[in-house]
Amino acid sequence: MRIILAEDNDILRKSLSFFLESKGFTVDQFSDGKDALDAIEINNYDLILTDINMPGRSGMEITQYVRQSINSETPIIILTSSGVEQTELDSFDIGANEFIAKPVSPAVLLVRINKLLKTRF
Repeated sequence: MRIILAEDNDILRKSLSFFLESKGFTVDQFSDGKDALDAIEINNYDLILTDINMPGRSGMEITQYVRQSINSETPIIILTSSGVEQTELDSFDIGANEFIAKPVSPAVLLVRINKLLKTRF
């Protein structure tokens, strides 16, 4: 299973990537939303994991692009440090499958990924 992880916080990105790879996933990491979007256009991912606020393109823009421009049903999990309820509602409105507030629990993230991918790691 191949995951794209778009997160501009280096420590979080590297630690989540390490955790997911230890569970058997292949993870492509990006700290810039535009670079992540470029990768999404040319690769097939089983899951998109994206922060909302990033340089280049936001997680919301990535989600909207995936749903509207390339008409992909790839599961999307949005991560954010925003505690604003409207942000969560907006994420679902544009097509996100899950929304996880930071700090991210790797165990909770894995359960949500497994639920979306219907796998067990």
